[in-house]
Amino acid sequence: MTSTVPAPVTRTADGSALQAVLLDMDGTLVDTEGFWWDVEVEVFASLGHTLDDTWRHVVVGGPMSRSAGFLIEATGADIALAELTLLLNQGFEDRIDRALPLMPGAARLLAELAAYEIPTALVSASHRRIIDRVLTSLGPQHFALTVAGDEVERTKPHPDPYLFAAAGLGADPSRCAVVEDTATGVAAAEAAGCHVVAVPSVAPISPAVRRTVVTSLEEVDLAFLRGLITV
Repeated sequence: MTSTVPAPVTRTADGSALQAVLLDMDGTLVDTEGFWWDVEVEVFASLGHTLDDTWRHVVVGGPMSRSAGFLIEATGADIALAELTLLLNQGFEDRIDRALPLMPGAARLLAELAAYEIPTALVSASHRRIIDRVLTSLGPQHFALTVAGDEVERTKPHPDPYLFAAAGLGADPSRCAVVEDTATGVAAAEAAGCHVVAVPSVAPISPAVRRTVVTSLEEVDLAFLRGLITV
């Protein structure tokens, strides 16, 4: 995990009480949710199994242990969870080494948050080895803190990663805006008490109390995020 001394919390002239922005990675900032599924399909094909496309909605956004465990059980593949996890991470790394497309609006949003010195954290269910590779493209300078799925006892959909990130930034979770792309991530953020902006990547997500749904990060800027949390 990487961190800095938390920035002092201020309230803007428009009454916003936004203290921090917490961002998911896969499918939210980088267009990689499809990469994970492609790797899963290829690895299981090498084991003699074909994945049902409907399972994609089950495994998207989840921790590696849950996703890989589900696929082993669903296919009956003769492979240990630890071995499968290694194969999936290796396959994913090969793909991001070849190409790592950012989601539309991601670079602009990160630049704006940095320009206004908004405390920002990257909160992902991916393992640290994956996050560190992706950070070279996202720019580690954009994040005061990064939280990986293998660094917390319980990762998404549990609230722990977002509670940890808020605490690390010295922020009240109820004054944090979270941007997520999957139901699993949304569940984690809402369980932590955060306001959520959902940008669905694979499966649809419905609006709810303290949850705003948009079609693209291009609809999200600092003014939008500040507007979510007012007094």
